[in-house]
Amino acid sequence: MRLTAVFALLLATASARADEGMWTFDNFPTDKVKQRYGFAPDARWLEHVRLASVRLAGGCSGSFVSPQGLVLTNHHCAHGCVEQVSTPRRDLVKNGYYARTPGEELKCPAMEINQLVAITDVTGRMRQATRGLSDARFAEAQRIETAKIERECKTSPAVRCDVVELYHGGAHHLYRYRRFQDVRLVFVPEFATAFFGGDPDNFMFPRWDLDMALVRVYEGGKPLPTDHYFRWSRGGAKDGDLTFVPGNPGRTSRLLTIAELEYERDVTLTERLVRFAEWRGLLTEFSRRSAEHARISNHDLFMVENAFKARKGMFDTLADRRFFAGKVAEEKALRDAIARDPGRKQRYGGAFEAIAQAVERQRTLDPMYRWVKPHPRNPLSPRLFSTLLGQAEALWRSVAERGKPNEQRLKEFRDAALPRLTMALFSEAPIYDELEIRNLGFGLGKLREDLGPDHPFVKAVLGKEAPDELAARVVRGTRLKDVAERRRLWDGGKSAIHGSSDPLIDLARRMDAGARAARQAYEETVESVLRRHGERLAKLRFELYGTKTYPDATFSPRLSYGQVKGYTLRGQQVRSFTDFAGAFARDTGRPPFDLPRSWHLAKGKLNLRTPLNFCTDNDIIGGNSGSPAINREAAIVGLIFDGNLPHLAADYGFVGDTGRAVAVHSEAIMQALRLIYGAERVVKEILGR
Repeated sequence: MRLTAVFALLLATASARADEGMWTFDNFPTDKVKQRYGFAPDARWLEHVRLASVRLAGGCSGSFVSPQGLVLTNHHCAHGCVEQVSTPRRDLVKNGYYARTPGEELKCPAMEINQLVAITDVTGRMRQATRGLSDARFAEAQRIETAKIERECKTSPAVRCDVVELYHGGAHHLYRYRRFQDVRLVFVPEFATAFFGGDPDNFMFPRWDLDMALVRVYEGGKPLPTDHYFRWSRGGAKDGDLTFVPGNPGRTSRLLTIAELEYERDVTLTERLVRFAEWRGLLTEFSRRSAEHARISNHDLFMVENAFKARKGMFDTLADRRFFAGKVAEEKALRDAIARDPGRKQRYGGAFEAIAQAVERQRTLDPMYRWVKPHPRNPLSPRLFSTLLGQAEALWRSVAERGKPNEQRLKEFRDAALPRLTMALFSEAPIYDELEIRNLGFGLGKLREDLGPDHPFVKAVLGKEAPDELAARVVRGTRLKDVAERRRLWDGGKSAIHGSSDPLIDLARRMDAGARAARQAYEETVESVLRRHGERLAKLRFELYGTKTYPDATFSPRLSYGQVKGYTLRGQQVRSFTDFAGAFARDTGRPPFDLPRSWHLAKGKLNLRTPLNFCTDNDIIGGNSGSPAINREAAIVGLIFDGNLPHLAADYGFVGDTGRAVAVHSEAIMQALRLIYGAERVVKEILGR
């Protein structure tokens, strides 16, 4: 059957788009890169780049830059660690940190780094396990088989195994990682320069940030030796240069149906924008109470401001009529491809309708489910905005989950996931009463507001207490702030946890039945349908496209290609580079445009024309923060830390005409390390001298 004219046009247009794609390492379009740029990355080059790149399990990327396990990433990716190792007398977020000797490198309490070492196609095995099943039974079989595969792969706590769903179920690959949980802080600049321009400049270009950090992976108490690391380039990036960005883009929604995209626009993003705006206001007020309040809430406020602005851009994208019309046309082409071919109609007919019906059920279940759903990357995601309640929930649930066969457990309690969960649970990171009370009180209040005071779950949680009263009582009365107590309960199992009188354990107990029921209802009647029929549509796309397309991002290793390139926006030409001179010109001496004292002291030594930041048209998304930008020699030319405002549309489609990835220039990093911070030890290590 010939493709319809519209479909053929869409396929041709998609194939012609320059530099589009977050490609898996085992399906990289080498021929396209060679045709456009005259360089063909071979298997050896791709393997080296994959092994030199790493994933920060909390949601970022990084890369080895020395044979002694030194990792380059963003300041905002290491921000949590920096805040956790700070004290009221030693504020490393504000003042930065440099370990002048190996003995001064500080252990990050909860940072895990993963290195992808093997990819295995397990699609056939997953298909066999789910053959002939539908919806809830399909999802259950898929879950059981995933758990089996991951357990067979995980041979030690130092190994992490994830079955990664690609093309919305069109393929399943087993990713085997080396897991590193001894990560130590080596260098970060001051927050004022890492986030120069603050929220006003966030997702903007031009930029003048030194958003970088260096941490080190240790194994067996010693720096990790590695043969795979990125060398430093000579001169860094220049206009028109070919650039590659290996990293772990978090999530894209480019293959969602119109029904799913409408729900994102009309419900999910709207709800999150309101919630983040309220939380931002709460944290802003909290931070203004004192310098110490500002210090302990800095990370939360930074993250919520970033999340709010990102989702505002995503909402604006889906609200754009021309953009959405393009998505409608894409779906119409797929529907036409089904309708015009009896065989395809038999294989794929009804898939769009089934997904639309599941989305309607989602509208009913989401008001409850959004409060109890698991976080895709954080096994101890703050429950009702509370870190302590997340820990309490994990401890309470561990009794039931650890007693089940591996395949029947909740995903976060499977054998493959336990090392990450226990690392987070036993982290030495400090917890602050006042911030916890404020956050939990806010969460409890919003829960009651969303569901209503007569909802059974709200009654079970609050009883007769007001949200702020309950938050203050359980936070002040809990012993879970002590790592030794959390470990005692975990090791003691059922008798210790069920016998505990801790008020937070009791709150987790009261929440458990309702939370489990809501999660089960959503997974069986919404998620299972989306998975099953999303896989059917993925098969259709494979039938039409083959592997000439790339899958949606899944916070798993990908590689994009592009070039250093300016752009035109609203009639204004935006150049590719900024420099140190521009940073000093933008400095007002007042937050958020205040360069730190160290920069002013070093100004006379700096070459102010050295590039500071630059932009490329590489296809990236959130999760690529900390990714290296490398050249065809696989040498570092920059460090990705952001995208511009048009790039926020990248969740739903490639925007290579105006969307740009934003990076710190490699020469800026070297000049700052040498002349501003005197970090000669790490400079020599990076340059191999």
